[in-house]
Amino acid sequence: MSFFNTMNISASGLTAQRLRMDVIAENIANVNTTRTADGGPYRRKTVLFEEMRDNDPFSMVFSNVFGNGGSVPAPQGMGVRVTNIVEDESPGLLKYEPSHPDADELGYVRMPNVNIVEEMVNMIAASRSYEANITAMSTARTLVQRTLEIGSGR
Repeated sequence: MSFFNTMNISASGLTAQRLRMDVIAENIANVNTTRTADGGPYRRKTVLFEEMRDNDPFSMVFSNVFGNGGSVPAPQGMGVRVTNIVEDESPGLLKYEPSHPDADELGYVRMPNVNIVEEMVNMIAASRSYEANITAMSTARTLVQRTLEIGSGR
């Protein structure tokens, strides 16, 4: 794996986690939104990730013919990407507020299905993943710098 592949993998992780944090922030900001453009309460959103793989058939055939003793190598991981942002279909809580403009005929308001504690836990996890990708990039940079220092005889 080359230095640039390492940086690209970490950069894809940084991009994916940044989007995840943006979606979590949107969920937190809409914790009390009872009416959206669709007419109902806000629905919690979740980010779905997928591993990117190098499925280059030429490199597999080349390695099969000229290397690895005839075994086909496993595709190399190339990072992560966001495949979709989906809405959580779980129902929100009903809150009794007869004076609320969005209350039904019984006085209940359907609230968003956002759990602030769950969102904060997800935000911490995304933040830690972001930090791990920064650390991986920093470590790779340090290794390359040390290799260049050794090569130059310093």
